[in-house]
Amino acid sequence: MLLTPRTNRPPRPPLSAGRSRRHRTAALLASAVSVCLVSASTPADPLGIGDRLFPYLGNPGYDVASYDLSLTYPGTNDKPLEAVTTIDAWTTKSLDRINLDFAHGKVESVEVDGRPAAFTSARDDLVVTPKRALLRGNWTRITVRHTSDPRPAKHRDGGWVRTTDGLAMANQADAAHLVFPCNDHPSDKAMFTIRITAPNGYTAVANGLPTGVDKVGRSTTWTYRTQHPMATELAQVSIGHSTVLHRTGPHGLPVRDVVPTADRRALEPWLAKTPDQIAWMESKVGPYPFETYGLLMAQAATGFELETQTLSLFEKGVFTEPAYPKWYVESIMVHELSHQWFGDSVSPRTWSDLWLNEGHATWYEALYAQEKGHKPMADRMKAAYSVSDSWRRSGGPPAAPKPPAAGQKIGIFRPNVYDGAALVLYALRQEIGEPAFERLERVWAQTHRDGTVTTADFERLASSIAGRDLSAFFNAWLYSEKTPPMPGHKDWKATPPEKSAAQ
Repeated sequence: MLLTPRTNRPPRPPLSAGRSRRHRTAALLASAVSVCLVSASTPADPLGIGDRLFPYLGNPGYDVASYDLSLTYPGTNDKPLEAVTTIDAWTTKSLDRINLDFAHGKVESVEVDGRPAAFTSARDDLVVTPKRALLRGNWTRITVRHTSDPRPAKHRDGGWVRTTDGLAMANQADAAHLVFPCNDHPSDKAMFTIRITAPNGYTAVANGLPTGVDKVGRSTTWTYRTQHPMATELAQVSIGHSTVLHRTGPHGLPVRDVVPTADRRALEPWLAKTPDQIAWMESKVGPYPFETYGLLMAQAATGFELETQTLSLFEKGVFTEPAYPKWYVESIMVHELSHQWFGDSVSPRTWSDLWLNEGHATWYEALYAQEKGHKPMADRMKAAYSVSDSWRRSGGPPAAPKPPAAGQKIGIFRPNVYDGAALVLYALRQEIGEPAFERLERVWAQTHRDGTVTTADFERLASSIAGRDLSAFFNAWLYSEKTPPMPGHKDWKATPPEKSAAQ
């Protein structure tokens, strides 16, 4: 995720100084629609896997293998979509109940292994009680018939994004369960099949590759399937009066972009840059990790761009706002593209590991701006260093971010995990040398492809490639309240937080 600057003048290098960029808090959704559920016979409690930033996110006791989502769009954003979510999972312990994350729709019925099951709500959980307890190590199928409501949810960020001509999704960090029942945590990645039925005249696109288009009467059903596991926060569905533009990327990679039909010609010069950007990223970190890629241009004011897997979400205005320089827009495109490696393919085990996503995406954004736009990375890193102590005080150290405020779940996306985290990577390159750093990046992306990782995993690999223990380096740069001295740049100074805030 990258927050979109709001300015009437050309932006300075993004996040080079926390106070120099203005970020509008993304306020996507505003009013309440309660979850309507049938009560089970006994009380139920919300569960979670104990994530430090989102304690009730995710659920213990099972590992999802696949989701099958069927969504029927009524042709208006003022009514809920009819939906069926089918989850195939392995149980990792015996379960009398199964908790799913789901908080913004009406549940009509639930089946477990083909048998009707009781269900109730507990905070943001849908608690399912099957007729028979599930034993550890068994395969189970959960089918939920429900609505998926695009109307605003009270005090919630994310989920469905209402565009001028339909819908898109923005589920980061914990909003997929506002759209469909799921185990809503990036540590439990799964395969996805997504079916969208919409009135004729609409175009529907989702993650992965298309497997069928079926027109029946006045509606059309579009089916997409991923070829790699995906975190729920990266799911994407676009429904609108759109055109899908096709081109070929490196090694025959299918590239498809989803754009408002009326804007296809104006946007084409930007979209044509994607294949070369993919090739540039491959030259840095190795083969593109998925089956397809493309940009989704949303006619909506989200306040951010988002790396949804294989189909990154962008505000159309990023490409039509004349104040944004060409080099800047291209570097933003690379930011979301690089997330396909860092965050999507190699996903965080916990949300405290977010710096691994955003730090790397910011790193390659800045590196691209240096190589293609002649904007020296050292200048950006020096500016970031000067205000890094303030970022650490307000948002926490890069690998120990402060929890978000209530109702502000995207509040974890602060400068400390963007340029503050890229600064850690810059210091690491200074510490171990450019050849070792470049090898680390390649090995990291390829070794952990399709997996989940922790900060400790990155520390171990870096130490292995450097040939020495880097634990003291990482402890200082990732967890200290104050920014350590920059290797090779003793002249760089961090402004005290009090002076930085006053400037």
